[in-house]
Amino acid sequence: MELATARLRIDALRPQDAEALFAYRADPVVARFQGWCPVDVAAARDFIAAQPTQPQASGWFQRAIRLRDSGQLIGDVGVNLPEQAEDSVEFGISIAPTHQGSGYASEAVRAMFAFVFGQLGRHRIHASVDPRNLACVAMLRALGMRQEAHHRESLWLRGEWVDDVIFAMLAREWLSGPGAAIHRG
Repeated sequence: MELATARLRIDALRPQDAEALFAYRADPVVARFQGWCPVDVAAARDFIAAQPTQPQASGWFQRAIRLRDSGQLIGDVGVNLPEQAEDSVEFGISIAPTHQGSGYASEAVRAMFAFVFGQLGRHRIHASVDPRNLACVAMLRALGMRQEAHHRESLWLRGEWVDDVIFAMLAREWLSGPGAAIHRG
């Protein structure tokens, strides 16, 4: 599976991406809000090797976010497909600190939503976010996602209890709102 936007290409993570993946995923700016951070380059390499080439019936499906012109890895985006096709799809995204604030995350998420709602025909997508990640919260709201829950101190992460905020969107909301222009081409 490969997706393209005006500035990005979303495709398979490759073995040669391990060092860059480790560098941004282990960076404290990124790691603070992530459930998984590689402990070394070997762990990043193992993570890449475990990724399926196509979406499976269930489980995480992680893809590289690359600059379209240079092919440089600047982040990754993934979806967690539930066992039951009717259940909500979870998604997550990480962008290297040097590329944050340029709209790349929003661009990649729009492409992934178009894929999940269009090609996979899924009904609902959601994200679980630390509410202190203000940039991510703002992006999700700008994409038209609604906040459905705020769970107080519900996760033990990196030595502290953290809140968990759930944002979600239905396919029909995407197709009648932000995704309408993308879906029409």
